[in-house]
Amino acid sequence: MKIGTVLAVSVTAVSLQVLLLSASARADEHERRADERRAEEHHAEEHRDMRHEEHPAPRPRPEPPKFQAHPRGIHPRGATVHPHAVRVMKPHIAKFGVHPWHHWAHPEFVRPVYYWDWGHIRQVTCVAEDSYGDQYPVTEEVARGFGLTQMSAVEDDALDRCYEESGGDQSCFIATCSHF
Repeated sequence: MKIGTVLAVSVTAVSLQVLLLSASARADEHERRADERRAEEHHAEEHRDMRHEEHPAPRPRPEPPKFQAHPRGIHPRGATVHPHAVRVMKPHIAKFGVHPWHHWAHPEFVRPVYYWDWGHIRQVTCVAEDSYGDQYPVTEEVARGFGLTQMSAVEDDALDRCYEESGGDQSCFIATCSHF
């Protein structure tokens, strides 16, 4: 036999083996996918059965109670009565960084987070209120670069003013802050 014929027969045999192996691999892959599909269908069927058994049909909601208005002219919780008129002190306008009141070592409190457009703010006003209801507004001019980290200084100035002008009222708190 010639070498060319032997080589051709060898190459043909190797090609045939590769074809058989790839066909076998494809058949195995097809079989594996079919098994996965059957398992998924079985799982879905079990899940449907469980869901149907575990969750009964929803019951209809009961009707809401019938509306009954309170009598005219009478407030259901009584009249709103304030023990005295709330006084708002004259606003104090200060330059940012100037603190005309002695610092009051007030108790720590959770400071609010302001979501303002800090680049456009020119003035910030904070109002502190004492236990009697009197309000002490402090307005400060601010410059470019003013932000949330500097807000505590304005809040503290309002608290310091409240404490000093109310005669040392320990219950001063920040009522509100706004900006222009």
